[in-house]
Amino acid sequence: MLLAKLINTFRMNTKNVTNHIVNWLKEYAQNAKVNGFVIGISGGIDSAVTSTLCARTGLPVLCVEMPIHQAQNQVNRGKEHISFLKEQYSNVNSEIVDLTETFEVFKKAVPETKAGENIDLSLANTRARLRMTTLYYFAGKDGLLVAGTGNKVEDFGVGFYTKYGDGGVDLSPIADLMKSEVYELAAYLKITQSIQKAQPTDGLFGDSRTDEDQLGASYDELEWAMKKLDEGKTSEDFTGREKEVFDIYVKLHRANQHKMVPIPVCEIPEEIKN
Repeated sequence: MLLAKLINTFRMNTKNVTNHIVNWLKEYAQNAKVNGFVIGISGGIDSAVTSTLCARTGLPVLCVEMPIHQAQNQVNRGKEHISFLKEQYSNVNSEIVDLTETFEVFKKAVPETKAGENIDLSLANTRARLRMTTLYYFAGKDGLLVAGTGNKVEDFGVGFYTKYGDGGVDLSPIADLMKSEVYELAAYLKITQSIQKAQPTDGLFGDSRTDEDQLGASYDELEWAMKKLDEGKTSEDFTGREKEVFDIYVKLHRANQHKMVPIPVCEIPEEIKN
């Protein structure tokens, strides 16, 4: 492997970073004059860290489980994390909204697919968008901000999220942290071991595929490629697995720019209007 895995030592000042994010969250919420935060709990490392940081603000935090044909191990990890939060923070509450039936009704309402159509990805994205809608229901009802769970590699590197799904949020507490740094915070925050050890997965396909299966590279590898591209490196600078990973990263980064840049606006020249 071209990169060593994160070892059990902190490479950043986790205490300072934690305090900075918590203070940022609290100040933002107070300035926005909202009550607190709502966050979807998936059983993964990113939502676990983000919800814990939100809980540390002392403001109300609503954790929402939204299973859609979810694997039981993911459900179990999510419940374990919510129990962990409630034991430590009195400001945390939770809701379970099973969206499986809603998802099935949607599938029956849309036209049947034709051969060759990319139905699996379309339905996976639909799951994420149903969850986003649910979170904003609670946000509007209770005066909360939807806290995003994307990290830097996902949000600004390979665009590994659903546009207007898990990418539809009010603020992003951990989007300036690499995935390895999220794991560092998880260790510092004492997130449950089942979550820290679990293989990252978006859980949108109803099977056992991991993020690495979908992306073709691990997060450690993608972090490496992200840094190398920022340094001005090109594919010609590498061989073997390094070249393969670099090419994967560049391809995804370019293909998903539409998620990372503002929505294009057709500006009308004044001379046309007049």
